[in-house]
Amino acid sequence: MNSRDLDQYDPLEDFAPRKITLDGLTKMVHVAGEGPAVVVMAEMPGISPHVARFARWVRDAGFTVYMPSLFGRDGGLPDLDTAQAIFKRACISAEFHALGAGRSSPVTRWLRALARLAHEECPGPGVGAIGMCFTGNFALSMMLEPSLLAPVLSQPSLPLDVPAGLEIAADELAAVKRRLDTEDLTVLAYRFAGDRFCRAERFAAYQAALGDRFIGRVLPDSAANPDVPEFFAKAVQTPHSVVTVHLIDEAGQPTTAARDEILAFFAGRLRPKD
Repeated sequence: MNSRDLDQYDPLEDFAPRKITLDGLTKMVHVAGEGPAVVVMAEMPGISPHVARFARWVRDAGFTVYMPSLFGRDGGLPDLDTAQAIFKRACISAEFHALGAGRSSPVTRWLRALARLAHEECPGPGVGAIGMCFTGNFALSMMLEPSLLAPVLSQPSLPLDVPAGLEIAADELAAVKRRLDTEDLTVLAYRFAGDRFCRAERFAAYQAALGDRFIGRVLPDSAANPDVPEFFAKAVQTPHSVVTVHLIDEAGQPTTAARDEILAFFAGRLRPKD
């Protein structure tokens, strides 16, 4: 599984592609595995080989992965120009609110419905979700769906123009906080110290809003893999993608420890108790 060439197109042949229609909107969702459901949402510029590798780690840890196609070419590793074009299209798409704080992206309504469907189809007390970069905050908005029990925010980067801004409406954030307190739930979040898209101000805003229900991990820049695809080297330019391109898959590495903590978090919340 981990021997795949991450510099080549990933055909995702070990996932079942499903066109899923929810609330009148149809999207492709790649599904694999058995056990409780986890929704894995890709970072920019889409479901890359690195994102698929992380999804396989989740699958192999004993979960059913639901990986929706939200932008880009599934399995692709686009060049710089193509990746930037995907990013620009997403920024002006009606499904996403890339700029301006205090409102949730419309696509999160569909993602909440996906979590509900996944819970109906899979065993376990509920569903986990992880968003990355452009989708980083979506797992928090998905907490408005009662089945979502284990939200993970990996380098949440929206809104792009307000470093301390949160990409969620104020009333929704308040509802999420009430649910976290009532059900004794927590939110896991990750960023690199020098990330210019997910800065310290954003984690401070989450902490202020959610209190000790927000568990933020900040990794040193030195822990990031320097060997990254062109888009990340030339457009992103800083350590950013904690569990994908900047992860160093070696024992003792901080990024590997972060991955393992996420898998343990899903297991703790989603595996039925004996």
